[in-house]
Amino acid sequence: MPDDALDAILIQVTVPLPVPMIYAALTSPEQLTGWLCRSARVSPKVGGEFALTFDEPIAFESAGKVERWTPDVDVGFTWLAPPPFAGLMNSPPGPGDVYVRLQESPEGIDITLEHTGWGSGDAWEEARSWHFHFWEDRLQRLKDYLIKTASG
Repeated sequence: MPDDALDAILIQVTVPLPVPMIYAALTSPEQLTGWLCRSARVSPKVGGEFALTFDEPIAFESAGKVERWTPDVDVGFTWLAPPPFAGLMNSPPGPGDVYVRLQESPEGIDITLEHTGWGSGDAWEEARSWHFHFWEDRLQRLKDYLIKTASG
């Protein structure tokens, strides 16, 4: 990426629930569909599939690959952007990366999402803004999903 590339997206939510429960919501296809996407295919190993299909806000599939997989610690995957940004983001130098890590804090477990791979210029700013709002919404959905699941 160029020296003037946009900063990574960095979003965090805190959930007062056990790490294994949170990690499962980030990696289990059945649970991913409860808060993130319409369908998911996940192969739990580095190099494995991490494909997510969405109906909203735009219909698309991000057919990524697992880049990091440390149970109860982190998961990282390549990200293929939706159609409005595919020409910009999915061509060389390559797709962006999404990395999610879990860390204990006094209030519970911090879930931090980092999305990297941004270029520079107006088109990149628009793509980054769209993704920022997308991930911000999805992390709030994750928190709501986890709390609802825990409370039965």
